[in-house]
Amino acid sequence: MQEPKIKFNNVTKIFKTNRQTITAVKDVSFNIDEGDFVSLIGPSGCGKSTVIRLLDDIIKPTQGDIYIDGEAIPKRKKISPEQIKKMGFIFQQPNLLPWMTVRQNVSLPLKVFGLKGKKWDDNVDRLIEMVGMTEYENAYPTEISGGMVQRVGVIRAMVHDPEILLMDEPFGALDEMTREQLNIELLDIWRKTKKTIIFITHNVEEAILLSSKSYVMGTNPGRIVAEVDIDLPRPRTLDMIITKKFIEYEEELTNLIGEIDLSKIK
Repeated sequence: MQEPKIKFNNVTKIFKTNRQTITAVKDVSFNIDEGDFVSLIGPSGCGKSTVIRLLDDIIKPTQGDIYIDGEAIPKRKKISPEQIKKMGFIFQQPNLLPWMTVRQNVSLPLKVFGLKGKKWDDNVDRLIEMVGMTEYENAYPTEISGGMVQRVGVIRAMVHDPEILLMDEPFGALDEMTREQLNIELLDIWRKTKKTIIFITHNVEEAILLSSKSYVMGTNPGRIVAEVDIDLPRPRTLDMIITKKFIEYEEELTNLIGEIDLSKIK
């Protein structure tokens, strides 16, 4: 039986300060198979971003184990270069370097990982073309739109050919029309590249449109309270949003999140 691409096994993260102890996430367990598109959804403060930071080794778990391809992330030393290279990170603010062109920004991870040669130059070309940015490759971030900037952030995370993409509300700051357009483009990129994706969002509609499975998280402490398989045909389209099945999923996830919030009212 094939190992899951990503495995969390009873992972807990506790932050301690002089004044208080905060359990950010408690007993989080899930498996994500290779090539799957999974969303984490829930209210603010439920630990969604903590899960991502535990996986990319920015922070260490207090308890529990995390595996990538069956290999445990070390608890007392840094993650191996081989494991970190398997991941690409896309956050809400792409933080492009303003003095670099689009092409230079996309190429930056190649310098970090020491990847040189025609293969990698061609990969930059391919990714820029994939998101329709070829004519803007020599433009600077201030010369392109917010949607274009976010596209650059997405392909920059992919330029070293990672196997896993970690996306922390990447389109949350964009207007609804641009967000919907980028969601469809992301699905096309996922279909073409077969990456394993963990996508964090507050947006229920976005989670349903994109993912094959959604983990719903609750607060105090952050924990997974439900696992919902999204059984909709692919390729997904915006037309699906008004279908009966889509609306049923939307009601189910909204009710789960609503129950979480209500249970915390004193």
